[in-house]
Amino acid sequence: MTAPTLAPPAATLADSAVHDALTLRTLRESLRSVLDQEHRIRLTAAEDAVAAEGPAALDRRFPAAGREYGRGPLPGWADWAVEDAVRTVLLLALTRYGTSGTALTAEAADRYAHGDAAERRGVLRALPFLPVGDRAVHLTDDAVRTNDNRLIAAALGPYARAHLDQYRWRQAVLKCLFTGIPLAKVAGLHDRRDAELARMAHGFAAERRAADRTVPADLWLVATLDN
Repeated sequence: MTAPTLAPPAATLADSAVHDALTLRTLRESLRSVLDQEHRIRLTAAEDAVAAEGPAALDRRFPAAGREYGRGPLPGWADWAVEDAVRTVLLLALTRYGTSGTALTAEAADRYAHGDAAERRGVLRALPFLPVGDRAVHLTDDAVRTNDNRLIAAALGPYARAHLDQYRWRQAVLKCLFTGIPLAKVAGLHDRRDAELARMAHGFAAERRAADRTVPADLWLVATLDN
């Protein structure tokens, strides 16, 4: 008799990350490719410190990521900066200290709340890698409410694709149309678009035309469902 397949515990699902180990490995390899030997050693030491000491070890290291490791583009990762990847691996090092679930979400939220725009973007970039489930959707909601296109675009990556409910996701896509963020930056756009979003897009276009304003050239990506 075949034993029944048991569903994973709720806590396991709640603590899951969006990205898998292979994606994380790819991120680390891209980051190492732009760091010289000195900075690779420094970053390894920083991760080990966070793993050994916990959140306190982030207090100086997290804000200093851009200054210490660079703010240039990360090869192979569209719109990512080197400092985004550094902040991601530093936050992830907290899991080695034993920080997970609600506590890890709280640490990410604290870095977001007290950080500058670059630090907030780093937290948003890190979310798909962190085992927090849907607990951090309030951070994506906050980013979408801002007028900072860098934060809005960062918020609409794989984490939002996986965890934002359809109503909030539609509103976020509409915010991109309002602010001029290319819809190609929205993760999962083709899979999650629906008839209601198409209706909203048509309404948005009608309002723009009535005001004699330009309609975004990529609006067709959500205004039709047959492509």
